[in-house]
Amino acid sequence: MGFMNKVKGLLNQHGDRVQQGLDKAAQVADSKTKGKYTGQIRSGTQKAKEAADRLADDGKGTKDDGKDDGKGSGQGSGS
Repeated sequence: MGFMNKVKGLLNQHGDRVQQGLDKAAQVADSKTKGKYTGQIRSGTQKAKEAADRLADDGKGTKDDGKDDGKGSGQGSGS
């Protein structure tokens, strides 16, 4: 579960950049397809933004400073 906590923490810190990145990717995709799939691209972008928002909301209060706490790292207790 550590990975998801890290993702949630990053979304809390950089959610605005994620939203901007999704918008930029949608613009590029729409441009490359010459507007043929505008509706599908908008729908997919909106769903991705909503999913990112849900993850960020789930991560509020999650203490994750991006540092590994050593749990599950395979390091033993010296035995």
